[in-house]
Amino acid sequence: MAAERDHRPPAVVDAPDLTDPAARLQLFKTLGDNTRYAIYLELARSARPLTTAEIADLIELHPNTVRPHLERMRDVGLVSVEVAGRGDVGRPQHRYSLSDAAPSLGLEPPVLPVLARMVLSMAERLGAGPTDAFAVGEDEGHARSVAFRSAPSSLEAVVSDLDRLGFDPVVHGDPDDDELAVVAFANCPFGDLAERHPDLVCSLHHGLIAGFLAELGDTDVREFCSVAARTPCQVSLVGAP
Repeated sequence: MAAERDHRPPAVVDAPDLTDPAARLQLFKTLGDNTRYAIYLELARSARPLTTAEIADLIELHPNTVRPHLERMRDVGLVSVEVAGRGDVGRPQHRYSLSDAAPSLGLEPPVLPVLARMVLSMAERLGAGPTDAFAVGEDEGHARSVAFRSAPSSLEAVVSDLDRLGFDPVVHGDPDDDELAVVAFANCPFGDLAERHPDLVCSLHHGLIAGFLAELGDTDVREFCSVAARTPCQVSLVGAP
């Protein structure tokens, strides 16, 4: 029955009024459960919404155990749910994230988005352009690739790293075909920063992937489609000559 409930359209839950002592009490009672607190931590740390299966894997519990906790957290307004169409056998897949009404509890690093905005504004003031951003991203990509030198392939390595960073990569084409693979980004953890500073942010991302692959040596970037191109954000890869 729990599995069936997970495939129902999620109920619309009004955001709790946290000025109401009763609402605050329910919220903190919900977080008083060890499993729900563990779920909260994983959602707070994640750069993208997570599925029930992903949350279950992170906290080492069965998805059927996690589902009722997620429903309870949704009921009190701690989490939000979005429905995607990539579940098993065509069923919609639910992805969870912390709601806007969820308390920070001091767990998230709110200073980081502020710092990112200031750094980008400073870069523009100093006249930095896409070439500079690409070079910075390339250096970071070189450094990040070190942990993946024993990976079965560069494609698997870069997809794994992009997933860690929160881009929710989706590979199109045959992963064993060295001629061409397209990696689309279902999520952009840079969010509104990419919309406001596409030349800098997308060039950073492009350089990150190019530097990562150049260090591993068997795959090259053929084409990088950014948010500025108004096409799906994705990168086309080919085997290095």
